Amino acid sequence: MARQRTPEGPPPPPAVQKLRVRYARRGRMRFTSTRDVARALERALRRAQVPMAFTAGFHPHPRISYAGGAPTGTASEAEFFEISLAERRDPEAIGRDLDAALPDGIDVVEVVEARPGSFAERLQASRWRFDLRGIAPGSAPDAQVRDAVARYLAAPLAEVTRTFKTGVKTFDTRAAVLAMSVDAPESDDCAILHVVVRHTTPTVRPDDILTALRAVSGFSPPSPPLVTRLAQGPLTGNAEVADPLAADREVAGP
Repeated sequence: MARQRTPEGPPPPPAVQKLRVRYARRGRMRFTSTRDVARALERALRRAQVPMAFTAGFHPHPRISYAGGAPTGTASEAEFFEISLAERRDPEAIGRDLDAALPDGIDVVEVVEARPGSFAERLQASRWRFDLRGIAPGSAPDAQVRDAVARYLAAPLAEVTRTFKTGVKTFDTRAAVLAMSVDAPESDDCAILHVVVRHTTPTVRPDDILTALRAVSGFSPPSPPLVTRLAQGPLTGNAEVADPLAADREVAGP
């Protein structure tokens, strides 16, 4: 029987604090993959001299976990990760130092100390904004997008087909979409589509929504839309998305 090896040297210092970080992915950074964003964050954590806790073993890794990353090609105001520290630090100071070390387009929005409980379970839904450029108010395309939304919401099913690692799969998007509306345009040639999507398996992505709209109504945007995740977090009773960090901000009782 082979003798089991153990790493040389003392074990890594234990984690004494966990932080939850909300950050935004803006501008050209929306074209960066989730893996590349994670690499940029970990490089910035080292540059900012954040005292990260590490796993044990022959190949220690920072104790970081990412949750609910937005698809490549979309911007986001609500990306999150958790990090364990080997030394206690002020969350606001960590946020300032980390933000200064990050590349343009990845911006720290808030850092809080984590309360007990699963953070991933709080991320139940996302609210997305689609900037549909080239659609003027009162125009034929404006009427088409409003008709497409009405048809989609009235449809019992809105299936799409996507290729996964396990093969091609057809699934319904309609059950995951809790709200969809068209807002008055903010400029002369841009309609705004808001969609609240429940997190399901498989995940219903923004491109799935556009594919399903085309399938049920024939509508396609005149140009590729700018898609931004405005929020992700717990669902409220009226199909709104609440702040997932609110529970962490609460002052602990006596």
